Amino acid sequence: METVNDPADSPAVDFGDEQLTERMGIQITSWDPDRVVGTMPVKGNRQPYGLLHGGANAVLAETLGSVAAALHGAPERIAVGLELSCTHHRAAREGTVTGVCTPLHRGRTTATYEIVITDEDGKRTCSARLTCVLRERPPGE
Repeated sequence: METVNDPADSPAVDFGDEQLTERMGIQITSWDPDRVVGTMPVKGNRQPYGLLHGGANAVLAETLGSVAAALHGAPERIAVGLELSCTHHRAAREGTVTGVCTPLHRGRTTATYEIVITDEDGKRTCSARLTCVLRERPPGE
């Protein structure tokens, strides 16, 4: 398993400039084709009631699933999100949440992943499912 601090170090993923992941404080802590793990702080990602924003969970889930799909499709294909579904089970108010992404289906044209997000006590806060379309890499990229 490869452990990285900066997902931009992967030849399969090009994050470019001004990434949402940086603004959200998301860090990819480990990845391989069968499992991608990342963390995100609750602080700075709360909604007005002081709880982790549901949209922040969605950003973490889509980030992890997209990285996994990009690893699966590389180098011939790129991954583009098609559908994201999130179920929020319990609130996180502080600390860091961790997302673990595992494949449900990896095909030639689509890839679907389950992303389980837990709080620092290991309690599930969100279950997500992401499907990505795998498209041919444009010439010259």
